[in-house]
Amino acid sequence: MKPFSYITFILMFAFLVACDSSKEEMDVQKLNQDFISAWNSKDSEKVISMMGEDVQFLQGEMHLRGKSDVSNRWVRETINTINNLRLSNVSSAVDENLAYGAGTFTVDVLPAGPQEPHGTGEGNYTLIWKKGEDGEWKLNYAQLEDMPVQARNF
Repeated sequence: MKPFSYITFILMFAFLVACDSSKEEMDVQKLNQDFISAWNSKDSEKVISMMGEDVQFLQGEMHLRGKSDVSNRWVRETINTINNLRLSNVSSAVDENLAYGAGTFTVDVLPAGPQEPHGTGEGNYTLIWKKGEDGEWKLNYAQLEDMPVQARNF
């Protein structure tokens, strides 16, 4: 190659690398895992901070709208009643402003009282994340379709 060709090659390579690295690739699985880690750590404030102001939550007949309602009636009322929430992703996709993950979940349900059994729960989930004007990804929509809790024998 001639020296000019080397320079052209290097400039083209640098341009391609710069273009590639400037496009941030959002990892929806990481967002979901961060959310689940905060939930399993019982860090309700971190969970709430990951939600957008216009978040919606659906579970059965319950449809909650807005960060305040979802925070109070889903997160704060539920976070201490379950342990070991696990997601198994089946489908996910990302574009510039939206990302979703969907699949199945399992959870250990704590007894409501000292004489009651532990339980296990499972079902399907969909989490939709929305990129805000500040570039931060926030949970915009969560839907759980769960089966009845099963008593767990030790």
